[in-house]
Amino acid sequence: MTEDDKARSATIFDVARLAGVSHQTVSRVLNDMPNVRPGTRLRVEDAIKQLRYVPSPAARAMVTRRSRMIGLITTGSADFGPGSTALHFNETARDARYAVITAGLLEANAANVRAAAELLVRQNVEAIVLIVQQRSAVEGLGGFDLGVPVVAIASEDRGPAHRVWLDQYGGARAAVDHLVALGHRDIRLIAGPSESMDAAERSRGWFGALAAHGLVSREPLVGDWTPASGYAHGRTLAADGATAVFVANDQMALGLMRALAEAGLSVPHDVSVVGFDDIPEAEYFAPPLTTVRQDFVRLGREAMEAVLAVLGEPGSAERADDARVAAGTELVVRGSTAPPRAGAAGPAAAGGGGTAVVAGQTTSADEQDRSTQARV
Repeated sequence: MTEDDKARSATIFDVARLAGVSHQTVSRVLNDMPNVRPGTRLRVEDAIKQLRYVPSPAARAMVTRRSRMIGLITTGSADFGPGSTALHFNETARDARYAVITAGLLEANAANVRAAAELLVRQNVEAIVLIVQQRSAVEGLGGFDLGVPVVAIASEDRGPAHRVWLDQYGGARAAVDHLVALGHRDIRLIAGPSESMDAAERSRGWFGALAAHGLVSREPLVGDWTPASGYAHGRTLAADGATAVFVANDQMALGLMRALAEAGLSVPHDVSVVGFDDIPEAEYFAPPLTTVRQDFVRLGREAMEAVLAVLGEPGSAERADDARVAAGTELVVRGSTAPPRAGAAGPAAAGGGGTAVVAGQTTSADEQDRSTQARV
């Protein structure tokens, strides 16, 4: 009999006999229940390892009335941010001994999200996590009783009571503040899709920073996150006369830089460019891209921590409320920004290919300026 055969054939009663305890004690150890002496717990854990025992999920659910499964709804996007967040959410769930069932949606509208949520509930998940940017998708579960808690990774308060997010607004403000400090006064925006909550917060941060500096905001150009849309808008901006562009993600910034180069304009000497996300390729752009770094690792982990808190898991961090910022952002200064050719009115940052990390704006800036901002 192979080792795999032994693992498949071992039962809870085999573990109990080897450890010298009852099968009820083994069940309590498997399900992290109290009232098990440390020495007894250690013997049971050693027996589990020796027998390579894998408990049946169905049997565990019958004993605990819990499935230890979490539902995850994503857009199925290949974008770096959502993909990284989902990956680290899954890792944190596994560390907490939860399994994750993922429903990937090509089109994350309200109807599709509801259908996916109902399907996950029928799989006996204990909670559902949403990683979607579309406003209507999150709103689709607002006030919709699924019988399990829902945690949304969402920049806006649009539905489920439990929410975590990264500070998109503060990151955008830091990007524009950097360009203003270099001396730029005409700072354009290539925004993300209007239905995206992240895009709306980045646009609001751009508008808020310009207003705080007394600068005029011109009509944003709206892209769809792809390099192609950045390229299309770049061809327009090449003849526009702006000295700086804040781009709502790095992929669109790549397309913009290609269009500017084809028009004979130099980045950063003719036009400075700041992106958002800090994708792995950003430092290898030509020139390396100044961008806003988001902590997707922490965001994924915080989402699972929120789930554990909502489910009342022992040892989970207590939450003072149902929504929290998972982390701020960092402005990573590289070679795509410099003072405008006419000279800088403010303090200039060093150019070249080096990298400097500057702390991004936090929600305190948001609170100071929210009353004066209009959503773009």
